[in-house]
Amino acid sequence: MCTPTDLNPTEGIWALVKRDLGNLAAADLGEITRAVKRRLKKIQYRPDLVDGCIEATGLSLDALSNREPVPDHTSQPA
Repeated sequence: MCTPTDLNPTEGIWALVKRDLGNLAAADLGEITRAVKRRLKKIQYRPDLVDGCIEATGLSLDALSNREPVPDHTSQPA
C-alpha cells in the first residue's frame, strides 16, 4: 500500500507504479511507457489502492464533499 510520506496522494500512486517497474528490463522508452500505462490502468480499477493512498496522507474526501460548490464565473448569461 501507500506510505504517509507526503500530503499528495499522487506520490503514493507513483510509488506503486515504480515498485512494479523496478525489475523491468525495457528495450526502449516505448516499452516503459506501455508498462506505466498498463499499471496505471490496473490501479484505476482498484479503488482500494487509491483510497489507501488518500488515507495515508491523512486527508479526507468527506471534507471536500461537504463544502459548498464554487460558483462558475466563466459561463455567459443567457
